[in-house]
Amino acid sequence: MKKILACLMFCLSFLPYLALACDVCESKQPKVLRGITHGSGPESDFDYAIIVFAIVVVTVTLYLSVKYLVKPNEDKIGHIKNITVEQY
Repeated sequence: MKKILACLMFCLSFLPYLALACDVCESKQPKVLRGITHGSGPESDFDYAIIVFAIVVVTVTLYLSVKYLVKPNEDKIGHIKNITVEQY
């Protein structure tokens, strides 16, 4: 178990360095994304619109999933949540 934990810690210590962009990719990136990602980056304003839309969708989905997991507001006795909670 100690060997696995040591190996995991060693591998995770390099994660920040693997996530950063290299010098060649950094020079090709727009000023906003410089040093964050690899590749050429967004090439038009439409690409930025797609990225913003995806961020909005993911944020709303995350908010709603946490909201309904924490407090689902189902009071009916026959609801699947109440049946599952009663069994445990």
